[in-house]
Amino acid sequence: MMQSVADLPGRLGLAETRIHHADRHGLVSLARGHLFVENGTLRFDCAASNDLEAGSYAIPYQQVSMILLGPGSTVSHDVLRLMARHDTLLVAIGDGGVKCYTAPPLGQMGTGRSRLARIHARVWADTESRLLLARRMYAKRFGTIPPHRDITVLRGIEGARMKETYKIIAGRYGVAWNGRHYDRANPMGADMANQAINHAATFVESAADIAVAAVGALPPLGFIHEDSSNSFTLDIADMFRADVTLPLAFRVAKRVLDRPSLNLEREVRREAAMDFRKLQVIPKMIDMIKELFDGHDGAGDP
Repeated sequence: MMQSVADLPGRLGLAETRIHHADRHGLVSLARGHLFVENGTLRFDCAASNDLEAGSYAIPYQQVSMILLGPGSTVSHDVLRLMARHDTLLVAIGDGGVKCYTAPPLGQMGTGRSRLARIHARVWADTESRLLLARRMYAKRFGTIPPHRDITVLRGIEGARMKETYKIIAGRYGVAWNGRHYDRANPMGADMANQAINHAATFVESAADIAVAAVGALPPLGFIHEDSSNSFTLDIADMFRADVTLPLAFRVAKRVLDRPSLNLEREVRREAAMDFRKLQVIPKMIDMIKELFDGHDGAGDP
């Protein structure tokens, strides 16, 4: 998700270091610096981080859809004014996207257009199309199109398959597995593997929050999850449970079991940030959301 850096002429005719949004989604990730406006140009002065070398950079905000502002960063009031004027989103995140601390209000998500949000609403509002999209999600997760058309039955099939998936991935990393157990009133009462899954799931959900905001989808309108204000975010996060969440959780659980002095949450957070960068989790989530709604009516909407 990181950008290439090259020397190009600045807006005022000066040679300045400029960050390209090489990522196909127009996302720029910044950390450990100060974001400000100078002579009408958005600039970022920063120390070295996982995203950039130390230096002063010009940000092509008019060509970027979203700036992800990581830890150790400050932002000026002028930045917010300039970005609002040009419909560029600003989201404060944890390292690598493991936390989503702020997101744009509903009316300012996406790229200033409502096309995907309106498609999302139409598909969700129709009982038949809602079920079809839920089945499409299950097909992507499990590689086969489920024959059943009852969401309750589909959820039961998912639960049975995930029980086996937990067992397989736990065995791969040599972690004893006695089933999924989680007490919201006492989260620390769970065994190491379950605690690691709780942490990993939280971080993957944060990445999904960012992806959903980036495309302008509607978080409350889930197709598998219901009632929660971020049901669709949970839907997207679950699409990555077998390939991202569980390998991350069991890998770190094994490490902490072998070295009890390590802090579990800190280790999962660090590993998640590395995985998100290496596996391009947020861009893949964005692609998946667009693909899920591809082919539905509304293709000609502005």
